[in-house]
Amino acid sequence: MTKKTIQTISVIILLGGLSLYLNRDRFTPDVIQLSHRSLTPRGWLARPQAAKDPANEVIFLLSRSLRLEAVKVALVSDAETNKFPHAIWSLVSDSNSLPVKEFIYGMTIRGMRLEHKGVGADPLQPGTSYRIFVQAGSDKLQHDFIPTPRAR
Repeated sequence: MTKKTIQTISVIILLGGLSLYLNRDRFTPDVIQLSHRSLTPRGWLARPQAAKDPANEVIFLLSRSLRLEAVKVALVSDAETNKFPHAIWSLVSDSNSLPVKEFIYGMTIRGMRLEHKGVGADPLQPGTSYRIFVQAGSDKLQHDFIPTPRAR
């Protein structure tokens, strides 16, 4: 091999290594984030029983669209002391749910149903800590939230 060929190969390897180093984040799996927002119900957002609830509606936001398999909300105190906490709202998917990026506490998600027939969502109490558990494929997420009181 000539000196010029060795230099060319060295530069190509160096540039390839630099490219991999600069793009290393592209090879890591996406971290899915779950957050919430409390909103005063109005218009389409208002559930019929929401007028009686002491807390504002809670909307859960995902960092990307997911096909949810299970959604469960429980008290944080119950989740920390019990392996299987009592759910105040629980949805499951029988087959394929539609990909969603956001959903509202207490409302049904297309493609999902209540885990226990006839048992809907309990009203949230303002100032109480709750934990939501979301399962989407092999991803399992959880997020703690505290509902805000409704302005009367």
